[in-house]
Amino acid sequence: MRKKERYEKVIAWFQENVPVAETELHYNDPYELLIAVILSAQCTDKRVNMITPPLYRDFPTPEALAASTPEVIFEYIRSVSYPNNKAKHLVGMAKMLVNDFNSKVPDNMEDLIKLPGVGRKTANVIQSVVFNKAAMAVDTHVFRVSHRIGLVPDSCTTPFSVEKELVKNIPENLIPIAHHWLILHGRYVCQARTPKCDTCGLQMMCKYFCNTYKVTKEAPKAKNK
Repeated sequence: MRKKERYEKVIAWFQENVPVAETELHYNDPYELLIAVILSAQCTDKRVNMITPPLYRDFPTPEALAASTPEVIFEYIRSVSYPNNKAKHLVGMAKMLVNDFNSKVPDNMEDLIKLPGVGRKTANVIQSVVFNKAAMAVDTHVFRVSHRIGLVPDSCTTPFSVEKELVKNIPENLIPIAHHWLILHGRYVCQARTPKCDTCGLQMMCKYFCNTYKVTKEAPKAKNK
C-alpha cells in the first residue's frame, strides 16, 4: 500500500469510527492543562486526574502557585512519577508565567519551551489542545502506533522525526484531532505488549498486522469495533 493511500484510509477510518477524540486529562483552563501535562510525563492520565483537583483548588492561579514552594507542592503530587523534579518545575513554571508572560500561558513553541518542565511534546500538546494549532505531540503511543501502522518509515527514530513525517502527511486541519486518535488507539487498542489486533478496525491498513499475519489483498476486511 502506498503511503498516500495508507494515510487516506487510516484517516477516513478514524473520522468514521472516532469522530470525537480529545485529551483525557481533566482541566478547566490553559493554566490547569499546563500543570496536568507537566505532571503526565511518564505517568498515566488517570493518576494525574486523581491528584490535580486539590492542586487546582489550592493554587487556582499562577500567582498562587508561584508563591508556594516545591516542598509544599511535593505533598500534593507525591504519587506521580518524579515528584521532586515536577514540584520544582511547577513552581518555576508559575513564576515565569507571572514574571514574563503576564500570567498567561503562551501560544507558541518558542515561549512555551522556556517554561520549566516544558519540552517540545508538552508545548505541542498545549498548542494543539488549547489553541487548536496544527501541532503534533509525539509521545510513546504516537511513536509506536505510527510505526506499526506504517505511517512513518523505520528511519524515523526520534519523536521529532515522527512529528515531521506526520505533520507533512496529515491535512493541517486534522492534525489536532489526529494527535488524539493515535494516542487513544495506542492506549486502548495498539498496546505495547499485547496489541489487540483481532478487534482492531485498522487491520487491512496496518503494516504490522499484514506482515505479522501474512495478509494478502484477498484477505477479508476487518470488522469495525
